[in-house]
Amino acid sequence: MLGNHSSATEFYLLGFPGSRELHHILFAIFFFFYSVTLMGNMVIIVIVCVDRRLQSPMYFFLGHLSALEILVTTNIVPMMLWGLLLPGMQTISLAACVTQLFLYLSLGTTEFALLGAMAVDRYVAVCNPLRYDIIMNSRTCIWVVIMSWVFGFLSEIWPIYATFQLTFCKSNVVNNFFCDRGQLLNLSCNNTLFIEFVLFLMAVFILFGSLIPTIISYTYIISTIIKIPSVSGRRKAFSTCASHFTCVVIGYGTCLFLYVKPKQTQAAEYNRVASLMVLVVTPFLNPFIFTLRNEKFIEVFRDVMKRCSQLLKG
Repeated sequence: MLGNHSSATEFYLLGFPGSRELHHILFAIFFFFYSVTLMGNMVIIVIVCVDRRLQSPMYFFLGHLSALEILVTTNIVPMMLWGLLLPGMQTISLAACVTQLFLYLSLGTTEFALLGAMAVDRYVAVCNPLRYDIIMNSRTCIWVVIMSWVFGFLSEIWPIYATFQLTFCKSNVVNNFFCDRGQLLNLSCNNTLFIEFVLFLMAVFILFGSLIPTIISYTYIISTIIKIPSVSGRRKAFSTCASHFTCVVIGYGTCLFLYVKPKQTQAAEYNRVASLMVLVVTPFLNPFIFTLRNEKFIEVFRDVMKRCSQLLKG
């Protein structure tokens, strides 16, 4: 507990409730999820880079999405795993807390911008296939990715600045496994209503700003697929969008519950579970979502594995 007029220079992360045995079980589960997330997304990045058959806009965007998943989880999960092994609360400095929260929010925002771009890419592929190579050329794709990254990082500068301009004098114990913004606002002795309202508006703008082109794109995609006469043609057209659509539903669904609400400070247990979905479960599922139903990727993966085994034998 801090004095009435002092502000925290470090924070204590409360982590997960429960016994040491439960913490060890959680460590094993989350370590498995994290390891699979790293391996799965690294495989996607490597295969997209080395095989010419995957040199297309969809896989170019997928490679960047996989890189984002690795960065988002690596920003927080290793510290969370370390905290599960240590007794008591985990200490994090103010500078580390600022950096962790900034990267978490910036990378997440970049991911939503990229998902919106991927939806437009699928729209052009299904609804305008003859002009696809002209519209989605390499120059366009590179600029889309650059703008997604720049927007993601620039848009979170003010929210981070405003959050850490507050005075944290109630306590320096964060009731989560990372520097969660909602819990930090709980620790402030300032009036946070205005900041929370602005953060709510920004969350609405970022999430719905990338969701609206996704909804419009899929409206046109579905109407186009319905008009395809053959069942096999409809199935093939939908299969090119199914992975992205599944990822959008999971990603947006979780973050809408977590961030798009006027009151940013909420129950710690709610925040902890929703954060685990964003940081552990979704990055774990995405490599499977994008590869298991993708026959082209599976074919390329098998060929790469065969070449690797031949090199090892030789």
